[in-house]
Amino acid sequence: MLKLLKIALSIVLLSFINCSTQEMVIEQSLPNKKTVKILSLGDSYTIGQSVCNTCKFPEQLKDSLIRNKPSNYSFSVKVIAQTGWTTTNLISAIANENPATDYDFVTLLIGVNNQYQNKPFSLYETEFPTLVNKAIQLSNGNKSNVIIISIPDYAYTHFGNGNTNISSQIDTYNTFAENYANQNNITFINITDITRLGLQQPNLVANDGLHPSEIAYSKFVTRILPIALQKIL
Repeated sequence: MLKLLKIALSIVLLSFINCSTQEMVIEQSLPNKKTVKILSLGDSYTIGQSVCNTCKFPEQLKDSLIRNKPSNYSFSVKVIAQTGWTTTNLISAIANENPATDYDFVTLLIGVNNQYQNKPFSLYETEFPTLVNKAIQLSNGNKSNVIIISIPDYAYTHFGNGNTNISSQIDTYNTFAENYANQNNITFINITDITRLGLQQPNLVANDGLHPSEIAYSKFVTRILPIALQKIL
């Protein structure tokens, strides 16, 4: 009888050990959860004026990243942007909000309101580099985690009505931004040509007749996504 009891206890003990071992193996095989933090800095083109909250490009980018990354990745997006903001406004807003400096990557799209409000171009030449350096600081101090996006051209909207002077000035701003990015080995993505189809393809313009539509932002994301994926791998 005692012998049978010892055998039974041995079986129970072995079963417990086997179950514990299997649980450990399963737990060790599960991938580590990775949370990717995204920060988007800008103005109406970043906040998504006149489109739904999930239609703006930072949210569409987040959704595209979710679809294209393993299930163990999660994503968060913070937006610091308002309609009408110039470079000066954005610098002040970042200082007031004092965001964390551990973002996995940061997007920066700014300057159209400097042009629209007839600010001296020299102001942009001074403050745009300041914002780029701030974006680098906020992205773990790593400039390879920063994406500069070109300014859309609102001349190709009902509001702009094909005004070539607007386009010329937007080109000046974008040329400066791209040259600065190239000189400092920072990623620059051009989306301006997409917005210059706005008069031919009215569905690229929001209902307000001025800002990009959800469709236009999805085209922005098509260009941004491959670069963003490289930055978070």
